[in-house]
Amino acid sequence: MQHLTAAVVGAGFIGPVHIEALRRLGVRIAGILPRKPGAGTRLGLSEYRDLDELLADTSVDVVHLALPNREHVAYATRCLEAGKHVLCEKPLAMDSAGSAGLVRLAAASGLEAGVCHNVRSYPLNVELRERIKRGDLGRIFCVTGSYVQDWLLHDTDFNWRVLADEGGALRALADIGTHWLDLMRYITGLEIEAVFAELKTVHPVRRRPAGGVQTFTDKAATTVDLIEVPIATDDCACVILRLTGGVLGSLHVSQVTAGRKNCIRYEIAGSAGSAAWNSETPDELWLGHRSDANQVLLRDPSLLTAAARAVTSYPGGHQEGFPDSFKQFFHGFYEAVAASKAGRPVTERRYPTFADGHQEMLLCDALIESHQNHRWATVRSSP
Repeated sequence: MQHLTAAVVGAGFIGPVHIEALRRLGVRIAGILPRKPGAGTRLGLSEYRDLDELLADTSVDVVHLALPNREHVAYATRCLEAGKHVLCEKPLAMDSAGSAGLVRLAAASGLEAGVCHNVRSYPLNVELRERIKRGDLGRIFCVTGSYVQDWLLHDTDFNWRVLADEGGALRALADIGTHWLDLMRYITGLEIEAVFAELKTVHPVRRRPAGGVQTFTDKAATTVDLIEVPIATDDCACVILRLTGGVLGSLHVSQVTAGRKNCIRYEIAGSAGSAAWNSETPDELWLGHRSDANQVLLRDPSLLTAAARAVTSYPGGHQEGFPDSFKQFFHGFYEAVAASKAGRPVTERRYPTFADGHQEMLLCDALIESHQNHRWATVRSSP
């Protein structure tokens, strides 16, 4: 990785996460383009004046986009057209028309283009995918789970993500729900074919601090200098899913569940067994049996499949969590970039591509349609 160079756009909550993971991998970071000047100094990086200066830097191989959703398409387009590989935060676009255009552009460019669904890269999620592929769970019957947080619990909690013109028509479902939906597609190998969704806006009006706030910070506000803002995006949602072959699923998403800071859970039931995982205890995979004792598989390289060992850095008992998932995700992406740069064919992409990101946007289309019409909606397929 040492011979590759990255640049990062955005220095809010997730930008520094990208920077830390890149540094751990040994990827050189040429600089950062923050929304507000001065962030580069705090992060120990030089700053670009604008995107033109960044794209003119011939040392940069990859551009990481850690920006508000509304800017993803324009920035990703400029980067691909300039010959830069792109790693974009999710969701890929504000709508499926925008993501479809990026898929076409990425394919025509021959460049690597990924979407940051880092949850795939927890070792035990890779492990379960391999076990399902070899038939350990038998025929899949159903999947269920949730992604819940509490950082938008109060009406004084405010962030650009709550605004439809900044983040898109969906918020909780698009912001965190797509992580869970992508994870189920990845682990089971099944596609989500239809959805029945019910969305709820708990706070139709939020009170924004006049000075603005950052993501996942202490947003305790006084009654002074609060501006009332109408909100149309979802705070929570329940979704029924129909997957390939008639497999059933259900998902609960919430950003208003007190005490849950960032909790992803799933359970998958099959004819030969079941499995469950929780991001709050990411080094444990529960395995259920009908006629034998249930098991808890601890993340230990000596116990895992080769694919899961490839995304494991530490011995058993040494926790690997959220920051490590980005490091492992980026490792797979930069492997593909290195092969592409060397003129070698990329036989396997160990990361979600723009096509995966587009599929998530098609899912969002169906979720909106279902909620608005109070009926099942079919999910269109990626090209």
